[in-house]
Amino acid sequence: MTSIVTSTARRDLPLDGITVVSFEQAVAAPIATRHLADLGARVIKIERVGEGDFARNYDTAVHGLASHFVWLNRGKESVCVDMKSAEGLEVIRRLLDRADVVVQNFAPGAMERLGLGADALRRDRPELIVVNMTGYGTAGPLQARKAYDMLVQAETGLCSITGTPETATKTGIPAADIAAGMYALTAVQAALFRRERTGVGAAVDVSMFDATVEWLGHPMYLQMYQDTQVERMGLSHASIAPYDAYPTVDGQILIGVQNDRGWRALVTEVFGRSDLAEHPKFATNILRVEHRPETDQVVAEHTRRFDTEELDKRLAAAGVPAARLNGMRDLIDHPQLSERARWREVDTAAGPVRAVLPPMTFTDVELPMGPVPALGEHTDAVLSELGLTDTAIAGLRTGGAVG
Repeated sequence: MTSIVTSTARRDLPLDGITVVSFEQAVAAPIATRHLADLGARVIKIERVGEGDFARNYDTAVHGLASHFVWLNRGKESVCVDMKSAEGLEVIRRLLDRADVVVQNFAPGAMERLGLGADALRRDRPELIVVNMTGYGTAGPLQARKAYDMLVQAETGLCSITGTPETATKTGIPAADIAAGMYALTAVQAALFRRERTGVGAAVDVSMFDATVEWLGHPMYLQMYQDTQVERMGLSHASIAPYDAYPTVDGQILIGVQNDRGWRALVTEVFGRSDLAEHPKFATNILRVEHRPETDQVVAEHTRRFDTEELDKRLAAAGVPAARLNGMRDLIDHPQLSERARWREVDTAAGPVRAVLPPMTFTDVELPMGPVPALGEHTDAVLSELGLTDTAIAGLRTGGAVG
């Protein structure tokens, strides 16, 4: 079913009444603003005339629409403006006069060259919140470098700890983009809260590099204070054992024993081998890590006695952390989603598509999941709000200032 938010429920949404204007593309800024839309903000997405956000053209997987775009842009309004034209820039300025929040992840310096940098925008409107998203920050030797997700993962060292011993890899999702987007989201909410108390907005810089570095705190501290580069271990863990995928009769299962109580539960309640609980090579996690090959061998000898479903149930009953190694089809059919009614339908120009509810669940109001906008779908409506007549809008369109 399609999520429906009534006018009464709309007022209960955390960010109802907040207007966000976003100059965005790809992933990092769009994921931040999509969550702002989920939380009730009005998000107006500025797109290039004729082309739009280039993520619209990554693929055609969702009824002819791009999967990234459908994921990241529901609930927004699309307005196409040529910001390089004087007429288009004037439209943008009038729109920004009504904004509470501005988010942008254009190339470094692009907004400043248009006269739309944070300092200029906040000079007469100190209550405005401006979030600038960059790849590497606003200074430093990499400031002007292109910063796609994979490049930032490599530059920060994330790739050096991800993958197998033989091969470094990037993560399977755009982790650097998502990290930056989540910190931008947090910054907007914090700035709005502060504005409620002080009346003053904020200018905030969020870089993909800094956000990813923050997520690398554990391996970074190991390197700084123990001179240890975390090894790439696939599904395993450098500091915990047993922690890996282990064979079963019909597949494999992941087991992650976090402490010595878990080890005792595994070997006594699941494997029926109480003699292993205090074994001199396995009694503590430190010992198990020191003897990792033998630990893994012992665990594997016992897991391969069971089929996956039976072993999963035994591990759960014993309180031993475990999981099946699922694929995307398994996720789509996962009972943890279906039995909790997490699926909804979202409208798009190509028809309704399935989507999962936002991860922040409010008990008193369901967060909206608005339609995915077609390119320029809301241009006329938004320009009309700014006081432009139909004739004026037609003239702007003829001149290429809007689309």
